[in-house]
Amino acid sequence: MKFINILTLILVIVGGLNWGLVGLFSFDLVAAIFGAGSGFARIVYILVGLSAAWQITPLFSAMGSGGFAAGQNR
Repeated sequence: MKFINILTLILVIVGGLNWGLVGLFSFDLVAAIFGAGSGFARIVYILVGLSAAWQITPLFSAMGSGGFAAGQNR
């Protein structure tokens, strides 16, 4: 389970950086590497989207266990 969480987090980071490049420079790195509209680019986009959906579970788990409050002085 830990492996898939790390893998999906890496894919979410890659997707976020790609969107940053698109927003700042109108440069789609995934499309540049795999070809715009290619099957490989679509697979990468799908994997990034699925990874973001997967990362919702650890987020709610951390919120429910007070993981965000750790280290805060009350």
